Amino acid sequence: MDLPGYLVIFGAVALALTYVLAIPSALEAILKARTAQGSIAWVISLLAMPPIAVPAYLVFGRSRFDGYLEERDTVEAQATRLIDQTSDFIEKHLVKTDSDTPLYTSLFRLARMPATSGNHVTLLIDGTQTFTSIALGLRRARQFILFQFYIVRDDDLGNRLGKILIDKAREGVDVFFLYDEIGSSGFHNTALHKALCTAGVKVTSFNTTQGRRNRFQLNFRNHRKVVVVDGKEAWVGGHNVGNEYLGFESPMAPWRDTHVSIRGPAVLGAMLAFATDWHWATRTNLNLQIHSMPTSDGASNVLVFPSDPASEYEEAGLMYHQVIFAARKRIWIASPYFVPDNAIMSALQLAALRGVDVRVIIPERTDAVLVGLANWSFVSQLLPFGIKIYRYLPGFMHQKVFLLDDEIAGVGTANFDNRSFRLNFEITLLIEDRAFASEVESMLEQDMAQCRQVSDQEIKNKSIWFTLATSAARLLAPVL
Repeated sequence: MDLPGYLVIFGAVALALTYVLAIPSALEAILKARTAQGSIAWVISLLAMPPIAVPAYLVFGRSRFDGYLEERDTVEAQATRLIDQTSDFIEKHLVKTDSDTPLYTSLFRLARMPATSGNHVTLLIDGTQTFTSIALGLRRARQFILFQFYIVRDDDLGNRLGKILIDKAREGVDVFFLYDEIGSSGFHNTALHKALCTAGVKVTSFNTTQGRRNRFQLNFRNHRKVVVVDGKEAWVGGHNVGNEYLGFESPMAPWRDTHVSIRGPAVLGAMLAFATDWHWATRTNLNLQIHSMPTSDGASNVLVFPSDPASEYEEAGLMYHQVIFAARKRIWIASPYFVPDNAIMSALQLAALRGVDVRVIIPERTDAVLVGLANWSFVSQLLPFGIKIYRYLPGFMHQKVFLLDDEIAGVGTANFDNRSFRLNFEITLLIEDRAFASEVESMLEQDMAQCRQVSDQEIKNKSIWFTLATSAARLLAPVL
């Protein structure tokens, strides 16, 4: 059957447009791609296959998020008023940049905020502990609640937390609810979304595609998970809001994840990260008031480390690089997605060569086939250096945790991959506290006891076809 004339004309114009856009897109890739490999790949594909590569570049090509920096600067300027409200409390808890801890000198500038002392941090090892703690905290709210997750589902867990948020909104508490529109695809059409809005909860998606240059950019994700109650306590970690995070209704069950709760001045850093995202999403300010700070009875120094794809620097990748460089005794890393770049690989190899105990825990089962294949390629390059690789057996391990020597632990949302390094909005808490680090050590030792350790012989026994598949998957590492 012949196509209508207008469709033929439209198709011809669209095809011609891809050829017209191919050259400026290739030039932009040369100027702005964050890696040489990515730049070369885009230039070749754009010039060789414009009809396919140009639409793909519009969606996946850019690695820097447009416009967010300006919004962040606005929020940070406004945050000065919030800090002024609590200056007497905050000032005496600032960790000085001349601290003996080597992380602080470089990471303060990347985080754009100082570390604070006097925080009380609680390790939450599974979904039951995490969401029980969050639910109790939400019920304590008297002024405001900030609630942000990458994935929110209209299921038993979503409704359990949603009911608390609805009740609090009806009590007069200001409730701000933020989710990622891609991670929570379809949430805006759910009964839970409607019930939250009807009750007066201020609900919005992050709106990644706002702005002329972001219109087609579906590759960026707001991967943060942050809850703040009254500016006094906060929760950050790997869990999303869904039944599978409690270990139910998932082929990957039991789900293994980690969160932390914090009380103390570091809560202000979590608030600031949320406020910036809210300002981007809604173009409105939170204008929150903190009537009293929590009692400072904790022993933890905490650096709240937000990272995003809008910044000049690849903050999450540099943070991990600095952590590895700072290791003198050990660096243990647990991540569901282990797809590092060459710089991070070199840092891990050098750490092992100088005698550091380097261990990496990854899941045996994965929810992303290409990622699972790619990480085998990286594993094969680490084993010869004496780096120990553990594959978690019971279910899907989703935690994002590291342990540096005996003093510092990191818990947050950033995976050990290029997507978290370059494309996602993430948040990580770096916690300096020997007692807390000891808890994390025990937790990771229990995880490793449920792992199998990968051997050199296992890699050698893999078929040539498996090796080819893992090497091919590795080529996609910049976007996995």
